[in-house]
Amino acid sequence: MGVQGTVEYVSDLLSSVKRSRKKKQMQTVALKVRMDCEGCERKVKNVLAGVKGVKSVDVDLKQQKATVTGYVEPKKVLKAAQSTKKKVEMWPYVPYTLVAHPYVSQAYDKKAPPNHVRAVPVTATISETTVDDHYTTMFSDENPNACSIM
Repeated sequence: MGVQGTVEYVSDLLSSVKRSRKKKQMQTVALKVRMDCEGCERKVKNVLAGVKGVKSVDVDLKQQKATVTGYVEPKKVLKAAQSTKKKVEMWPYVPYTLVAHPYVSQAYDKKAPPNHVRAVPVTATISETTVDDHYTTMFSDENPNACSIM
C-alpha cells in the first residue's frame, strides 16, 4: 500500500462521512401569530425569511397565519417567530372533516377559520353522565313508569 492507496483510503473515508449526514426534508410549518397591522405582518415575514433553509414565507393577516416552506426544522421557525415578541404557537386548526367529534368542547373554537376546528387527541370524546342516562331511561318505552310522567 503506497501513497496512492493511502490517498484513496482517506478519500473513501471522507466521502462516506459526507454521505452519512442526513439531509433535511422539505417541510411546511404553519404558525398562528398575533398580528395587528401590516407592519406586524412585514416584521414577521422578514424574520421568518431570514431563517436558514427557508424557500418561501406566506403571511395571512386575516387568519393570523404564517406559513413557512423550506428545508427547516419547526422548532427553529417557532423560536425565530417568538423573537418578534408576538404571541406565537404552532397552527392548532385542522379541517373539521378530519376530526371524529368536531363539536366536542375541546375542539370547537369560535376563533377558528371557517370549516376548521382545533386538533384534539382521539381520547377527547363526549362523555355521558348519570344525569343524562336518567333522562334517556325516563322517556323509554321499556320503562314501566314512563306513562306517569307524560
